[in-house]
Amino acid sequence: MKLYSLSAGLLAILPLGVAADDLVVASVSNDLANMVLGNAGTCCVGLKLFLGDKVSVEGQSVYTNSLESYFSLQNAQLTPNCIITPTSKEDVALSVFLLNVGSKLLPGRCNFAIRSGGHTPWVGANNIDDGVTIDLSKLNQVNVSKDRKTVDVGPGNRWLDVYGRLETQGLTVVGGRASIVGVGGLTTGGGISYFSPRYGYAVDNIDNFEVVLASGQIVNANSKTNTDLFKALKGGSGNFGIVTSFTMRAYEQGPMWGGFVGFDISTIDKQFAFFESLTGSANYDPYASFILNVVYDQATTSWSASHSVVYSKPVANPPAYQPLLALPQTFNTADVKNLTQLTIELGYSNPNGRRQLFTTATFKNSAAMLSEIYKIAQTNVNSISGISGIKYSLSFQPIPTVINSKAAASGGNSLGLDASDGNLMNMLLTVTWDNKSDDATVESAAKNLFAQANTKAKSLGKFHEYLYLNYAAKWQDPISGYGADSKAKLQAASKKYDPAGLFQKNVPGGFKLF
Repeated sequence: MKLYSLSAGLLAILPLGVAADDLVVASVSNDLANMVLGNAGTCCVGLKLFLGDKVSVEGQSVYTNSLESYFSLQNAQLTPNCIITPTSKEDVALSVFLLNVGSKLLPGRCNFAIRSGGHTPWVGANNIDDGVTIDLSKLNQVNVSKDRKTVDVGPGNRWLDVYGRLETQGLTVVGGRASIVGVGGLTTGGGISYFSPRYGYAVDNIDNFEVVLASGQIVNANSKTNTDLFKALKGGSGNFGIVTSFTMRAYEQGPMWGGFVGFDISTIDKQFAFFESLTGSANYDPYASFILNVVYDQATTSWSASHSVVYSKPVANPPAYQPLLALPQTFNTADVKNLTQLTIELGYSNPNGRRQLFTTATFKNSAAMLSEIYKIAQTNVNSISGISGIKYSLSFQPIPTVINSKAAASGGNSLGLDASDGNLMNMLLTVTWDNKSDDATVESAAKNLFAQANTKAKSLGKFHEYLYLNYAAKWQDPISGYGADSKAKLQAASKKYDPAGLFQKNVPGGFKLF
């Protein structure tokens, strides 16, 4: 471990006899504390002293632009005391060090949030009132290695930027499917990708994490160094530090086939049957990536079916989808496209700037279970159908064994899944609406839907405890869904690399380990 030159500014103000190593322990002198915190009662003045114009406050364009770039309106409307926009790993290290010092001197006054793309919608997940937000958007490197086998990717990128820069070189990485989603959160939360049936989750394709720990130290975590941290970061989210660089495996990739296809809702049972058949196929086509969507339309009080069909080869209407495509269609945008076009199309379906709710569940592969959930949803939506601007959609994604079997070859991950879990399906509820006054009503409806769905799943023997962290609501517990063994290992890694619990206690956002 190395403490980088974050002490360059601090050394000049250190009282005589205080060594640089003392900067990473609790025993900080009053002189240093006063300088760091600027006698202001918050951390922002101290941060400004050392980071200059990388710290912005309300009224400045950098501050405003950062808030306006959030996915959910709930997070865009929070007002941190200041926003740090680091441009290097050393900036991140200095920021974390100062916030760590401040958290000890002014308990509760130096809490902070961390954001990559800012796509997790629940309030406080990646922004904060009366605290500090670290906006990683300037850590946006995309550097291909000379041998073209790996790519150094910064956490501040959106997936559109990553894919766009790699496409010109005929390469890709295993990452997100929506253009506006950020690299950092999706990757440390597991990361479902169009390429997951071929290569596994995004975390299964990371060779190295460069991460800033609570002490301000910058370390690498990989298969040979800090191996417990390496595995913990593969699904453990932001509980251990701030990742400043991901070394991702690169793969040759050209144009693909895909888009959205609409179907008459009267054939929904046949669409559910196709889902079960595709997911449960003994010879699952690893180039196929499917999302089944049923959407409630407030204006017509009716439901529609609009599915994402993607095939990561330039093959139109591939055999894997032909049973579905034989059903009567209402529209079809599928064509040979590049990956950036596909991510824009998916991102366009739910743009920034509205109130948002995600919540998720996992079930064993079953058309009957899909049908039961749809029945429950048709009643559930009635409780919120009159809310201004309501949009209510259910998405189901295959998680076949071909995906969960990939992790072992890469040293495993923390998700708690393997091939023995069988073929699974992910469920995501997405709700958008207009007014803050309706937040509690929408959340109550979502909780009721999932309580009923889980009860039905248990009665049918289709329940599974896993929750995909990147889709989880604030009131869910995805870490426990990884299983007791995985959670215990994550807790052990937290105690080792963040013994004082900075990222557990002073970062209110995210899903915690304790």
